[in-house]
Amino acid sequence: MDIVRNADGTLVVPVQQERHEIDDGDSETSQSPRQSNGATTRVLHPGEGGYDEALAEWDLQQNPDREPVVSTATGREEAMTVVHAVATSPDHAVAQAVEALDDPKASGEALRHVLVGGVHSVEDFAAEVADAKGGEPLPAHQATKIIGEVLAELDA
Repeated sequence: MDIVRNADGTLVVPVQQERHEIDDGDSETSQSPRQSNGATTRVLHPGEGGYDEALAEWDLQQNPDREPVVSTATGREEAMTVVHAVATSPDHAVAQAVEALDDPKASGEALRHVLVGGVHSVEDFAAEVADAKGGEPLPAHQATKIIGEVLAELDA
């Protein structure tokens, strides 16, 4: 089952049910652990544990043949600009911010590179955006959500 990204930024991820020991009271004749075949799902919200990793995996699902991500200086600069533009936009104009990019591909690669690094990478990126563009750093969950929205717009 693939990861599904909802319009509100939440991710629906597959979760395997846990194994349960079956014990009939006699440890020598106990059956081996049994696992249910049914997969369940879980909804992850930005900021929850595992969200950044799931978002990176979702992004990879969108194009499984994509080369490993490489962040360039110009791509990172544009990535910071687009994240800042969306974060400070009164109407959260993702499409408009993406349209203003000079090199959408490099920006997307830089954002993917941030996601692959996990929560600390997102926190560092948010601090870097604040230093370069002004203002307070975005909370990691908010930065991650914006990155997901920008990547979804780039892939649209």
